[in-house]
Amino acid sequence: MPLPSLGRLCLLSALWGASFLFMRIATPALGAFPTAFFRVFLGALGLVMILALLGVRWRFDGKFKSTLAIGMINSGIPFGMFCIAAQYLPAGYSAMLNASTPLMGVVIGAAFFQERLTRDRSIGVAVGMLGVGVLVGTGPVAMSGGLLIGAIACLVAAACYGLGGFIVRRWVAERGGLDARLIALGSQFGATLLLAPFMFGQVALTPHALVWDDPGVWWAMLALGIACTSLAYLLYFRLVEDLGPIKPLTVTMLVPLFGVLWGTLFLGEQVTWAHAVGGSLIGLALWLILFKRHRATPAITGKKIA
Repeated sequence: MPLPSLGRLCLLSALWGASFLFMRIATPALGAFPTAFFRVFLGALGLVMILALLGVRWRFDGKFKSTLAIGMINSGIPFGMFCIAAQYLPAGYSAMLNASTPLMGVVIGAAFFQERLTRDRSIGVAVGMLGVGVLVGTGPVAMSGGLLIGAIACLVAAACYGLGGFIVRRWVAERGGLDARLIALGSQFGATLLLAPFMFGQVALTPHALVWDDPGVWWAMLALGIACTSLAYLLYFRLVEDLGPIKPLTVTMLVPLFGVLWGTLFLGEQVTWAHAVGGSLIGLALWLILFKRHRATPAITGKKIA
């Protein structure tokens, strides 16, 4: 991997790992759906400004509605789910459960998109689910209803991410492609539209339970929206352009490392043997799925980014 791409990959991993830290800070004050809403709203604003500076024209070639729907599935639902999980789980937990995304992609691809389920991938799914079970069942957070709600929310988010690559390929790439930066922009618009009614509903139902005047919370939200969403999307799609669609998925192996690291450094979260064992099993599963005997697949964008 070229050194510049390796640097972008590490920066992207650090940003997406930090997103779990910032959600953990903001969600107790703002609530799950307001946090998710402001993340995508600020992410969309950031992308509008960045694309304006880059001189990117908004030419969606008839695919704007598709990018909105992609954003609802690939950003709106997952961000909402991770914010729900942030009410119950340490940042490191959520980051590790997020690493199950390729496992979900394998299952969804085999079930609905005629993707071949090889022996290595089947073993990878089994090993990955074992890793999730070790992390949830034996980690430092006591087994409870809240733990199960958080874990299920993270797995729903991972399933949406696993579905996302297939719907981008079917709704965009197979219809002539689109500049990936416009997919990122349209997706944040779609996520904003999806989350807005949930945000207003939570504000209306629990107005006194939300804290709006904490500057630290809003600094966390700015970092979550601009750095962990706008900038991170641009880094990711630049990696897709430079390396193809497979190698950038190694980010899923590094995000848990940074998620646990930031949670430990800034929130004092406990690290136990369950993190090591569960994380190692998930990492082995990702290697089996992503790298062992993998074959090249079509790029998701269909057009080269200038």
